[in-house]
Amino acid sequence: MAPVYLPVFIMLLVAATVAGAMFTLTSILGPKNPNPAKALPFESGSLTRGADNARPSVKFYLTAILFVVFDIEAVFLYPWAGMFRDLGWFGLAEMFTFIAVLGITLVYAWRKGALEWEK
Repeated sequence: MAPVYLPVFIMLLVAATVAGAMFTLTSILGPKNPNPAKALPFESGSLTRGADNARPSVKFYLTAILFVVFDIEAVFLYPWAGMFRDLGWFGLAEMFTFIAVLGITLVYAWRKGALEWEK
């Protein structure tokens, strides 16, 4: 069984060696001119304002969760579309149920104000 995995281990060893060599050469040959301006946090061309550990708004969390939910929906729709003829009426009913539950979820999020950025 070991000879089967030998190429994988050799590839991992070569990859680790190349990565280690790159890090080592960069640290040895790279420029070393520390500057206090380089240590400042930088985001989109402007300096940060406020505390570094400020909590993001809950709106970002809600938007991210809704994106993940509806992105997963799309992931489930693609295989269903490919197997539509084989699944028949049962598959169609299942998918309508799935989309109905997601529609109810969207209406619920809309009514709770999760889709409104400014109130």
